Amino acid sequence: MQVKFTILGCGSSLGIPRIDGYFGQCNPKNKKNYRTRCSALISTSKLNILIDTSPDIKTQLLRNKIKNIDKVFYTHPHADQIHGINELRVFFLKSGIKLPVYANKITKKYLLSSFEYCFKNTNLYPATLMIKNLKKRHVFKDGKKLIHLKAIPVQHGPIESTCYIINNKCAYASDISKIYNKDLDYFRNLKYLVIDCLRYKSHPAHFNLDDIFKLVSIIKPKKTILTNMNNDIDYDYLINKLPKNITPAYDGLSFLI
Repeated sequence: MQVKFTILGCGSSLGIPRIDGYFGQCNPKNKKNYRTRCSALISTSKLNILIDTSPDIKTQLLRNKIKNIDKVFYTHPHADQIHGINELRVFFLKSGIKLPVYANKITKKYLLSSFEYCFKNTNLYPATLMIKNLKKRHVFKDGKKLIHLKAIPVQHGPIESTCYIINNKCAYASDISKIYNKDLDYFRNLKYLVIDCLRYKSHPAHFNLDDIFKLVSIIKPKKTILTNMNNDIDYDYLINKLPKNITPAYDGLSFLI
């Protein structure tokens, strides 16, 4: 049994195209330029761990034929990572068991205040989710296979987001502007680095392409995959400019870790 990582969505907060049909610099004839908002999936034969519930999560799960979710991990309390949370209700309806949701303190506070009905019984509807504290390390088992999740705080502009490192092989940081120096060793020599690359110009809350080049030269992952890309970034244009060890993501891209 192997562990698979799937990038369900790799678009920035408005997606591509935007709701008004605007593609920016992206060629609409290339399907890889159609980007839904960021979510990801860690899966084995019997276990599905979802990272974030983007507003497009229903489309993403249907497209990838994902019929069950066992656990949800959140990165940070922004709408483009959270506001598909209502779609999780179906998994409670199927199992009758509250779906465990893991989040850091600031995200937990946002979830409980903004989506209280998901976590607290009412006269009309039962709670469908169960909030869990995010630890530095989580271990889950599928048969003899273990999935190790390491939660690393990273800077995302004025707040902290969470980067997840899976089995010490793959790091996923969809919204990030800085890795703290004390944590750099966790990121060295990874097999895969899936990381925020919002645009070409600098941004106070996100990495841009120049930031990625600098980071890759320091931590030296074998493969770097760019996500959270806005409509400045055309897939074909970028892939033709990048070295072979760096590539733009596309919705549905998956690999084994």
